[in-house]
This record gives sequence, structure tokens and C-alpha cells, in this order.
Amino acid sequence: MEVKIGVQYAPRELVLESKLSPQDLSDTIEQAVKDGGVLRLEDDKGRQVIVPVDKIAYIETAATNVRSVGFTVDK
Repeated sequence: MEVKIGVQYAPRELVLESKLSPQDLSDTIEQAVKDGGVLRLEDDKGRQVIVPVDKIAYIETAATNVRSVGFTVDK
């Protein structure tokens, strides 16, 4: 899953690829917002992103599209 996080007063959004399923990702975000504190996510390379919940402007999630390289044959 691709995750884009807009952070207040930051000129760019944070973008990461998560290994979590859509439901697990949604549950993690909802729990962090409910608890306050921080949202902690790990990307597909093992790096962690930690964002204070009160500074989150928005979160956008989308399924990752695998891009094919080379020529393809339509049938």
C-alpha cells in the first residue's frame, strides 16, 4: 500500500510503501488518532516514520500498482 501523509507546516508530504493490508493500515491509523500521541508506520524497507497525530493534515492510501518494464503483447 502506498501511504501519503500531509503534515501541517511541512512543504512536502511523506510518502511510503507499507506492507500492511488495507484493513491493518486503517486500524493502525484509527488507533493512533484515538490514542493521540504519534502515528508509527514502517515502510517495506524496514524504515520507520513517526508523526505526531496532532500535526497530521491528511492521510491518503492507495493500492500499489506494479509497473511492467519492456514490451507487452495484447491478446
